[in-house]
Amino acid sequence: MAVKLNGLLDIFALGFDDIIDVRAPAEWAEDHVPGAISLPVLDDDERARVGTIYKQVAPFAARKIGAALVAKNAARHLEGPLADKPGGWRPLVYCWRGGQRSGSFASILSQIGWRVEIIEGGYKSWRHLVVDSLYDAPFPCPVVVLDGNTGSAKTEVLNLLPERGVQVIDLEGMANHRGSLFGHMGDQPSQKAFEGRLAVALARLDPSRPVVIEAESSKVGEVRLPPKLWRAMVAAPRISIEATRAARAQYLVTAYADLVADPARLDAVLGALRHAHAAALVAEWRAMAAAGRFVELADGLMEHHYDPRYGKHRARMEVPLTEVPVGALTDLGAIADQVAAAVKG
Repeated sequence: MAVKLNGLLDIFALGFDDIIDVRAPAEWAEDHVPGAISLPVLDDDERARVGTIYKQVAPFAARKIGAALVAKNAARHLEGPLADKPGGWRPLVYCWRGGQRSGSFASILSQIGWRVEIIEGGYKSWRHLVVDSLYDAPFPCPVVVLDGNTGSAKTEVLNLLPERGVQVIDLEGMANHRGSLFGHMGDQPSQKAFEGRLAVALARLDPSRPVVIEAESSKVGEVRLPPKLWRAMVAAPRISIEATRAARAQYLVTAYADLVADPARLDAVLGALRHAHAAALVAEWRAMAAAGRFVELADGLMEHHYDPRYGKHRARMEVPLTEVPVGALTDLGAIADQVAAAVKG
């Protein structure tokens, strides 16, 4: 039986024990339904081989070889990750468009006695819901942007707000990037995977309440914000955490401890600033890093690089701005209390 998805949250509300993506590893790596597990019935090479035979030889020959490969890989999954599943296990299976791969695997599972179903339209139906949510439907609720100069602990404060009854979207968490030249945190998701995470987060919002989003540019690392979200952020009222530069410099050294601990990477990032600043200034920053003068380095970067850019950007903004003066950044819980009070009015 095929399950038709009418909304993004349907897949999580249907009560399946596992969601299984049977597409090839490369398809899975680009994007998949959040929470799904990968049990490919054809690997990348096998999929390419079957596709070539389908086009260059005959569909019948391709289906015969494909069936043999699916059976082989299904046996491997049954003897491996599925070996301990009980008789009442209820999986939901999908492939690219709900066709032969998911149907073949589901048939094998159903013969065992498991109550298996497939997604009508497969991954493509899921992706259609994501695109509709982000690019076609109206933005679901009012937006408040959490602002503040670099080093004002915006991300940490943002993630304290749900405990205070405020709904948030953590774009940097979804993008696995801190949103600046120094913000690399490892591999980022693909654009499609980022959009899937974002669409699910939007679907879970209460449209009657505002959502707080940290101030970002139109890209977070290499992933792009959907235009409707970006326009909503540009037009949104802002709450700005106002901390001293000295406090922000101290905070940055702690927040970017991974970068501080990697001298070669830090030097490479500083070197990339040569297109924006005088060679002598960049050389001075690199010397500070080499000497371990990280607080001084953070202060210099804010004075000459980040704060002027934030200032120019804010000067163009014509939206309500609520300042939250905090001075130091030692009690982020108290700052979150202030921000939550400002959001609630």
